[in-house]
Amino acid sequence: MTLFNEPQQEQLKEIGAYLGQVRQEKSIRVEEIAAKTLIRQTFLEALEEGRFEDLPEPIYVQGFIRRYGDILGLDGTSLARSFAINFFLFDSENDSSNVEKKPNLYIPLAVPYILLLAAASFGLFYILNPRRPTQPVSQKQNSSIVAKQKTAPIPSSAKPKTLPSSIASTPTSTASPNPDANSTVEVTLELQDKSWLQVKEDGKTAFEGNLEKGERKTWTAKKQLTIRSGNAGAVLVTANKKEPQILGNVGAIKEVTFTPEVNGQ
Repeated sequence: MTLFNEPQQEQLKEIGAYLGQVRQEKSIRVEEIAAKTLIRQTFLEALEEGRFEDLPEPIYVQGFIRRYGDILGLDGTSLARSFAINFFLFDSENDSSNVEKKPNLYIPLAVPYILLLAAASFGLFYILNPRRPTQPVSQKQNSSIVAKQKTAPIPSSAKPKTLPSSIASTPTSTASPNPDANSTVEVTLELQDKSWLQVKEDGKTAFEGNLEKGERKTWTAKKQLTIRSGNAGAVLVTANKKEPQILGNVGAIKEVTFTPEVNGQ
């Protein structure tokens, strides 16, 4: 499965073939490019050979092209910009035909009023006729036995009698306190170098884009907060106000999830 659409694949074929041609003309090995750019050799080979299924997301591939071009003495920035990250293709004819094929659903105006009236009547019935809780038969028998024993006279010569075990009252248990419902997870990111980032708060994307060196951002979530970086070695993370740590290695793609109880997993 590839992450690139057809226009992006055509662009990558041309760019990858061009980079490979320049590298061979300068007699530079792929291993040397990988060591200088900190890009995996498998990604560089996949870029030159047009194996799109072995490449990561387009945003990372754009960074590969820029660094690869700079090492070869080319204008890596211009070359990377020539590769479009997003393509939005619309088929106006198909869209119009789909709109025409959609049936017009007509709902009589009286139907919502009938449903609303039925729901109100049903609720009013339960309000006026609440169900009384039924007492179990065994509980009724036990309560009647206890009442008889309380009212019956106890002879002075008789020894005190203990109630049957089935009638003895059981101590009530107190519920354990619930954990702090207001607990949240707070993560602060401080950029040591430029990096692409994606931040999700409780499964919803709160930020996606590039942050420059020196920028500092803080996000909070109720259950979990996920950080995904295209250059993990450039991101300094402070989770839940604890000791700051580097997210990962330089040039590595890494995703970490933080929770109120756990720093990162």
